[in-house]
Amino acid sequence: MLSDIEIAQGAEMKPISEIAESIGIEYSDLEPYGHYKAKVSEQLYSKLADKKDGKLILVTAINPTPAGEGKTTVSTGLAEAMGKIGKKAVLALREPSLGPVFGIKGGAAGGGYAQVVPMEDINLHFTGDMHAITSANNLLCAVIDNHIQQGNELNIDPRRIMFKRCMDMNDRALRNIVIGLGGKINGVPREDGFNITVASEIMAILCLASDISDLKKRLGNILVAYDYSGKPVFAEQLGVCGAMTALLKDALKPNLVQTLENNPAFIHGGPFANIAHGCNSLRATKLALKLGDYCITEAGFGSDLGAEKFFDIKCRYGKLNPSCVVLVATIRALKYNGGVKKEELSAENLTALEKGISNLKTHIENMQKYNVPVVVAVNRFVTDTDKEVKFVENFCAEMGVKVSMCEVFTKGGEGGKDLAEKVCAVTDENTENKFAPIYDEKLPIKEKIEIIAREIYRADGVVYTTQAEKAVKEIESIGFGQLPVCVAKTQYSLSDNPALLGKPENFKITVRDAKLSSGAGFIVIYTGDILTMPGLPKKPSAFNIDCDENGNITGLF
Repeated sequence: MLSDIEIAQGAEMKPISEIAESIGIEYSDLEPYGHYKAKVSEQLYSKLADKKDGKLILVTAINPTPAGEGKTTVSTGLAEAMGKIGKKAVLALREPSLGPVFGIKGGAAGGGYAQVVPMEDINLHFTGDMHAITSANNLLCAVIDNHIQQGNELNIDPRRIMFKRCMDMNDRALRNIVIGLGGKINGVPREDGFNITVASEIMAILCLASDISDLKKRLGNILVAYDYSGKPVFAEQLGVCGAMTALLKDALKPNLVQTLENNPAFIHGGPFANIAHGCNSLRATKLALKLGDYCITEAGFGSDLGAEKFFDIKCRYGKLNPSCVVLVATIRALKYNGGVKKEELSAENLTALEKGISNLKTHIENMQKYNVPVVVAVNRFVTDTDKEVKFVENFCAEMGVKVSMCEVFTKGGEGGKDLAEKVCAVTDENTENKFAPIYDEKLPIKEKIEIIAREIYRADGVVYTTQAEKAVKEIESIGFGQLPVCVAKTQYSLSDNPALLGKPENFKITVRDAKLSSGAGFIVIYTGDILTMPGLPKKPSAFNIDCDENGNITGLF
């Protein structure tokens, strides 16, 4: 069986100009990066301003397991399948982070015969967006420390600097560091640390900005520190937002590529969903809505993280109205939620499936709370038995939702035609779009957290540490309590404990801290032991990746 990279390297890609032409983008609005990828011009947005939007389809999933669910694979396969049944669909996905690529999770370009290409480029440097975000972030950090060194006119308290450096790589050694050592010439010594780039506020800002003016305004609104009297200090006061905008002006433009079957795809922005808001850029989504009859997008990890933030943050700011949710699951993952060990998932086990399907049930119910219809997509494996398939089909029928057994990994678009037809049928039936976020952002911070904990995680309540209580009060005291909340939580469980699978019962969520991301426009709520800088595993994927004398990459999945 061919690996993902072998399949991708054997693809017959079309010149990116042909892909653009297929959805009405003129060559003058392309900024090519080689033959098979391009950015699109700012002028394209004004040209499309009066064009009617297509229908928005969100692909999300149950809680991820070591068995794998294949959300990006299903998203890509659904776009390919839409083409097979004569529908004009445009895919809008996130850019992969180098951290997972060289770590353990892998890339984010799909898999099998449902991939976006050029796969190696997308999973590595692509068009340089991640590097631009990293540079803009670290420019602001350098200016903060230089300001203190050069006299500290703003009276910044070095013990209360809120903005961290970042890099797009897993490196646990950089979580907590001390800078400014080596004498007066090297700056003021203080504690600092690194986030991974995809968890940075600059990444969130880029993904939520509507245009370059909005980008610059959001950059200026970043809370960077507090002064010695306890007053907030914002990036605008440091005079560097123009330079940051200059670094980000090209990164703000969405990237156009294609699927293995030459369907158009925008790949742009990549915030993590367990520690950030987990969606591709708002600009790419809006562009896809203008250029296709259907925009297929995804939100990271399970629906308790990515989809909740997509609905409550991205849709709120972008005034988006999703027409359908595709909820991805695998029978293997459901059995894992039912207590089966990873090495035993290939064997039929209806008892474990019946127990583990409570996880799927909860995610279906959660999505319905947003008044959006759900279609379940079961990413089918060859080990799935007829009895197991029938059980899931009967369960979904009892829940009143359509279900499709997908084989896009092995068959590409042909293996997703049934899913595409069911998604089209559901969106056609959803004539009165009643979508609404699950909470009013004007509520107090704690009330918003408790609504999410109760309605989405199914917790019995929320416990706040002393640090969390202090942080929440401070955010509200400086006038930012009416922003949406972005919960940083383990992806492996509906709870904040990764070991609690299925549908956990009798638990409370523990909030240990809160951080204002005033530029992005939300408040990050930290639960459990979630980290904003991941570490590498004992045997990272980097060990398997190589490049031969001709520049051919191997081992990239």
